[in-house]
Amino acid sequence: MRLSDHDIRDELLGYLEYQRSSVHSIVEGLGEAAWHTPVVASGWTVAGMIEHLGNMERHWFQQVIAGLSTELPWDEGRPPYASKMAFTCDRPSSDVLGYYRAQCDRSDQILSSLSLSDAPRGRHGDDEIPNVHVVVLHVIEETAAHSGHLEIAREILDGKTGLGLR
Repeated sequence: MRLSDHDIRDELLGYLEYQRSSVHSIVEGLGEAAWHTPVVASGWTVAGMIEHLGNMERHWFQQVIAGLSTELPWDEGRPPYASKMAFTCDRPSSDVLGYYRAQCDRSDQILSSLSLSDAPRGRHGDDEIPNVHVVVLHVIEETAAHSGHLEIAREILDGKTGLGLR
């Protein structure tokens, strides 16, 4: 049985949404102070990781795929992205989750009008990104990896385990 392009698209977008939902499930009910407490030597916090996931969605789907310049009020007062900088954020958890949800919603809007084989309209540095399919796979991979980081953080912060959807 050969999957059609439509089946593959539905499957990929389903996995993307599953990973996003897992992130939400892991952080649900976490106390506000814990959102801003570093739990590993590199210093990242749950709030910083969720903000990073929102920024990642925004970068890959809005900037790389859609080719949009996306300056947001959210960016005011924030240092520019640096790959070696710990992910931290001093905003309240409700704001950080709202930002992540808004970026995911915007990503979904962009993806709804594109084919997986469409070429990106923007750039990611000097990298040649061949199509939307590659970007969706990358975002699934990155979201899943950070979901695992968040599960470990949650266990360290309040002892809760098994909160991810798998």
